[in-house]
Order: sequence, then structure tokens, then C-alpha cells
Amino acid sequence: MYDKQLNELTFDQQGLIPAIIQDAETAEVLTLAYMNKESLNKTLETGETWFFSRKRRELWHKGETSGNRQLVKNIRYDCDADSLLVMVEPLGPTCHTGNQSCFYHTLQERDRPDQMGLNELAALIKQRRNEAKEDSYTTYLFNEGIDKILKKVGEETSEVIIGAKNNDHDEIVWEMADLTYHTLVLMELMGVPITDIKQELAKRHTVKEGSADE
Repeated sequence: MYDKQLNELTFDQQGLIPAIIQDAETAEVLTLAYMNKESLNKTLETGETWFFSRKRRELWHKGETSGNRQLVKNIRYDCDADSLLVMVEPLGPTCHTGNQSCFYHTLQERDRPDQMGLNELAALIKQRRNEAKEDSYTTYLFNEGIDKILKKVGEETSEVIIGAKNNDHDEIVWEMADLTYHTLVLMELMGVPITDIKQELAKRHTVKEGSADE
């Protein structure tokens, strides 16, 4: 099934091709690994990532011992056909250190944005849930459970309404940020990724082929 595409790929002299592993939901780069034809075929067949260890000179299945498997969503290759981009759903931290991504060291940082995107915030919420930090408000919410989280979503919804009625820009920005955060906490608890919301919105705004304008 994949023979034609595999024949288009360029493997190096060791028979390897680099594979960038990226979180399909948050777009966070998780790690850089290598595949040979056998591990790539296993990845395609099983729907989970398999790599080739350059140190051990053997295949390895990500998460086989740790349980932190990666479910493959799609695989792309670049314009030169000599590297792969593998979009996955990670079932736990990717790095052996326990970090979500292997890229957690900073060499240089310039003009760091002062805003956090929804994907980054969702990833942080997931991390707080997994690591259960005692001093984390997010961890506190997950420990309290569904009733507490729903109560906070309801409270913040009311605060947004009040801010809008007051016609106070700063107040409504503050309250909508609170509502967004608590909604993301609820989504994490219920297992609803941001991609599901995006897909639902896309379906609602997709014009069916052949439909007439009203």
C-alpha cells in the first residue's frame, strides 16, 4: 500500500531517515529520532511509533516498557524526501526524564512572546494533571473533581456576563481569560482535545457542495 511513497524516500548511508515527532494537538515538537525501512514499516502497520536505535543498533517500540506510547495521526515527508514529520497523540511524556518533550533545554531565547496560545495552555494543563504538583491550582481542580470544575466554569460564565453588561473592556478580558482557562481544564478532564472543537467548528462552517445560497 505504501510501497510507492516509501520508494520516494531517501535514506542515508546507514539506511536511516530522521523523524521529527510532533504532538498533533499542541504542535509541540516532542523529539527527534531515526527510522529505517523496517521501523517505518512497523510504524505504518501498527499505528504506533517504532524507531531504530543508533547506539544499540536495534529496533525499539516507543512506550514498550514505560507505557508512554505514541499513536500516529499522520506522517509527512519534506520536499527532498529525506526527513519525516510524524504527528502523534502521546500517551504520556516523551522524554525519558519525564518531560513532555525532549526539547526542554534553552540555548537562546529572543523576543519571547508575552502571550500563551490555547495549545500551549492546554499542554500545560495536561502536564499539571499528570505531574500532580501540590502547589498547583490546576492540580487542585483535578483533585476536587468534576463538580468543582463545573462550578468554576459556571461562576466564570456569570462573571463574563457581568463584565459585558458593565461594558468594561479590562474586566471582560480578565473574566474571559478565566473562563477560557477553566473550560480547558474541563476539556482535559473530559478527554476533549482542542482539535475536536476545531473540527466541529469547521463542520458547521463548511458549505456543502452544490448547496444554493439563501
